[in-house]
Amino acid sequence: MKVTVLNIKGKETGRTVELSKSIYEIVPNKHAIYLDVKRYLANNRQGTNKTKERSEIKGSTRKIKKQKGTGTARAGSIKNPIFRGGGNIFGPRVRSYSQKLNKNQKRLARKSALSIKAKNKELTVIEDLEMKEPKTKSFVQIINALGLTEKKSLFVTPELNKNFVLSSRNFEKTKVITNNEISTYNLMNSEHLVMFESSVSKIESTLK
Repeated sequence: MKVTVLNIKGKETGRTVELSKSIYEIVPNKHAIYLDVKRYLANNRQGTNKTKERSEIKGSTRKIKKQKGTGTARAGSIKNPIFRGGGNIFGPRVRSYSQKLNKNQKRLARKSALSIKAKNKELTVIEDLEMKEPKTKSFVQIINALGLTEKKSLFVTPELNKNFVLSSRNFEKTKVITNNEISTYNLMNSEHLVMFESSVSKIESTLK
């Protein structure tokens, strides 16, 4: 699949890049995408919520009333969960929500997500650029030229482009990552994918 390379003004440069068929033209595996997105979201959960149980409550251990003759139910401890200030029954504990997925499944999920982007024409390749200073105005011009003002876009750079990242921070709908940070979730969570020309070959070498 050949894709025309655009400049930052949204015009054709006269160059094209060849996108690998084994990555951008496969039959998408939706179940692999589902598993990888679920894994990504689960791994982002902290799992630090915790309530105190009966053994962790501070309080007296004496028997609070005699066993028989009170006309009420037996009660042996003020830390009993049925009393105010007592322990929590079956409360949340600190745990890890992380899930694992083998390399082949993760690779298949990312390939499937990229194929969906290519098939739906939600993929653009632009020439490499280097910003000398962080400037929101310059980034606005790029967004407008590419017609992505109202779209949720994902920019993929070949390496960390600090000034480009800083220039994009005022845009909630725009995210800038390097090719090493690509995930199935980021791809599926964006409406349009914009790749720098140099990042195309690096992504392909990672996924092959």
